[in-house]
Amino acid sequence: MVNRLICGKNVHFQSKYDIILSRGKVLLDRKVVVNLFGKLLSRPSGKAIRSFIFFVLFYLYLWLDVDLRLIYHGGGVITNFPVFYRSWSFFSDFLSYPGGPVEYLAAFLAQFWYYSWAGAIVVTAVAWLICVCTGFFFRAVNAPTLRWVRFVPPVLLLILYTQYTFHFVTTVALLAALGFVCLYLKITPKNKSGAFVVFMVLSVVLYYLAGGAYLLFAVLCAIYELLFARRWQLGLMYLLSTAVIPYMGGIRILGVSPTNAFGKLLPSIPPRIQNLLTIVLVIYLLLPLTALGGGLWQMLVKEEIRKKLRNTYSKPVAEILSRYTATPAHRRVFESLVLIIITSATVFLFHDNQLRTRFMVYSYAIHKKWPQILTVAHRHHSNDYFMAHTVNRALYHTGRLGYDMFSYPQHPDALLLTGEKQKNVAHWGRFDTYIDLGLINTAEHDLTESLEILGEQPIFLERLVLVNTVKGKIGAAMVYLGALSKTLFGSGWASDYLEKLDTDSNVSADEHIQHLRSLLIKKDYGTDFPYEAEDICLDLLEANKQNRMAFEYLMALYLLTRQLDKFVQNLDRLDDFDYPDIPRLYEEAILLYAYHTRKTVDLYGRQITLESFQRFEGFKQVLSHYKGNEQAVLDELTKHFSDSYFFYYTCVHLGLKK
Repeated sequence: MVNRLICGKNVHFQSKYDIILSRGKVLLDRKVVVNLFGKLLSRPSGKAIRSFIFFVLFYLYLWLDVDLRLIYHGGGVITNFPVFYRSWSFFSDFLSYPGGPVEYLAAFLAQFWYYSWAGAIVVTAVAWLICVCTGFFFRAVNAPTLRWVRFVPPVLLLILYTQYTFHFVTTVALLAALGFVCLYLKITPKNKSGAFVVFMVLSVVLYYLAGGAYLLFAVLCAIYELLFARRWQLGLMYLLSTAVIPYMGGIRILGVSPTNAFGKLLPSIPPRIQNLLTIVLVIYLLLPLTALGGGLWQMLVKEEIRKKLRNTYSKPVAEILSRYTATPAHRRVFESLVLIIITSATVFLFHDNQLRTRFMVYSYAIHKKWPQILTVAHRHHSNDYFMAHTVNRALYHTGRLGYDMFSYPQHPDALLLTGEKQKNVAHWGRFDTYIDLGLINTAEHDLTESLEILGEQPIFLERLVLVNTVKGKIGAAMVYLGALSKTLFGSGWASDYLEKLDTDSNVSADEHIQHLRSLLIKKDYGTDFPYEAEDICLDLLEANKQNRMAFEYLMALYLLTRQLDKFVQNLDRLDDFDYPDIPRLYEEAILLYAYHTRKTVDLYGRQITLESFQRFEGFKQVLSHYKGNEQAVLDELTKHFSDSYFFYYTCVHLGLKK
């Protein structure tokens, strides 16, 4: 018995000892791993690995979260996304002014945003090169403590991309200027005359390539010569060149305006995103201001004072870091983690999920991905008119407009974007809806307006081909097809369509074209604002009584405006279509009309389902139970009836909202 207890204790003690050893081994292994990783990061190759990890995460964020395809399609609000054609005439236009070559290159690279993964590669490569050039500059001026600044521009670029803005052309111009600064620092000779010759040659070339971005190059070179190389004459001449070269090269030789001579490709922000101008300017001015501060520090503060200040302020910082980083190796790991954490926190704070949702919905609408639109809209409810307009279109194409319309926020003016508020902004958002309805002339008007405001984007060219084909204007369609065939990613579609027109110029075998032709009306609503959505739908039904979309939109309009008398008068139009039953929302509207007017409604041989009767009774019980308490009514109705027409009709009547 005793032996058993002793043996048992020995076993118990032994197991404890093994556990302590195993835990110590784990801790030792972790320490070894951290030390190895830290030592690796402290080497030149290790620093490259840290940058590699940072930019891998940078790329993944752009690809998987931001999704640059959304910026490519523009969301109807990006007015400066560049057009690009594969033709000599298009290219030659960029050779006639300073900054044209870089602008052409940026326009070409921006087309790869058509694919999110490819666009993310392009943007990541540009951000990485900016980081490399910034680090090279501080290494060249012997300011290694400032090299952490090289990660700031990529972080700021991430902020701008999360706001769904386009400033890629300016970014490429910035990279060109920094690249030429590095080239100057690399090849400039020690004698002043040789350095001046190198500077002038690089200045002329860069000014022609990147326009106003040359000013950044000249200022950085001047700061280097004035504060680091201490060659005052060169520095002052470089500053003088910021006025001479744009004037002589841009105004006198190339004949451009003073604004373009000095400001072409410098930061400029569209009105929608003026609040982001500060970030763009920081990206441009970060390196000059940092270099200026570092140079003045080295020049004006004596070495003894600098050492004293470093000892005074760096020791406490080092003591604080030592509490968390036992060795230099740990410190390298700690610094890398801090970089990633700061970047992640910054991006998280500036991420605009509502704006991303709007851009996603627009992109899905272009590609007619109706289920995806409804999924996104259901997840992110928005009172935005464009969102409501696009959701209704998706509901129609999925056969759910008469069933699920009030599961989403609604407004009468959003149905066809016909209100006065949409007069100047709705062109890009509704042309596809008007094509589907058969309002071809109005769609063409909106497309040409969009083309004027947003540029000759492939999506507008494709739709203009369709519109002109429907109208029988094959010559005009061929013109747009010719332009589309010169784009990078629309040429395949254009070739297929050209082959179709060559085979059958009337496109009589295309069911979609023939369907749209059957819906055509002669009346043009293109510029007559504000016009009535009711008149549009009635005119469309007069031209073709089997225009199902016009019918459903007319009934939806009557529901939205609570015109139940007109709604009931048009129920006979159900016979023109193959509805298997009365749509749920129609049933609810019929019950409300019969209840309030005490009139019998002719259902033309159809019946209202028992579920709708029962739901209406439950709705009335809630109103009766909470009579006089509007907030209680709203809360209870929202809980059980928020997707019903009962709820919409009553909330509008009470002046309440969801």
